[in-house]
Amino acid sequence: MASILIILITVVVSIVAFNDREIFDKLKFNAYYIKHNKQGYRFFTHAFIHVDWMHLLVNMYVLWTFGKVVLTFFQYYFGYKAVYYFVLLYIGGIIFSSIFDYAKHKNHEGYNAVGASGAVASVVFASIILHPGASIYIFFIPIGIPAAIFGLLYLVYSAYMAKKANDNIGHNAHFWGSIFGIIYTIILNPGFFTRFVSELFPGM
Repeated sequence: MASILIILITVVVSIVAFNDREIFDKLKFNAYYIKHNKQGYRFFTHAFIHVDWMHLLVNMYVLWTFGKVVLTFFQYYFGYKAVYYFVLLYIGGIIFSSIFDYAKHKNHEGYNAVGASGAVASVVFASIILHPGASIYIFFIPIGIPAAIFGLLYLVYSAYMAKKANDNIGHNAHFWGSIFGIIYTIILNPGFFTRFVSELFPGM
């Protein structure tokens, strides 16, 4: 399964970076280095390292959970191309979710970011487009939230927190990764949007 391979690669690279600060610094997202030192690879590599074990485990658990949903739909609709389209979703999410912060921080040498959150958000929102009626459970809350409602609340929350910018969480990456997941999935098959609407509003 594609998501398992991505998880394995990410875990290995993250563990190596945990124990080697030089590697960590070379792979992290830094818009200043991308622009002024021509280190464009950082658009991609930052998604494979994490701050700590909790950061890594949460991202990989969410990827595994929602990745299964997306791959199941992709395999049904696209057959042998499913893995290819899933990998493009993930890689596209990594890069697209970083563009806003690149534009904002390209002259700020001190701004850094790491983690797969933007790419994972792409996968989560692809699954919401594919199956909006699914229930999403948060932490230990026993009542599931309909995926479409969760998605809307998540986008509003991410945009609000990005505007406040008073913590160290990459809310911009979360927001734009989510947007990429929506756009990519609909472009891949416009019929997915029709299914999305009909599942939310039966009879329309």
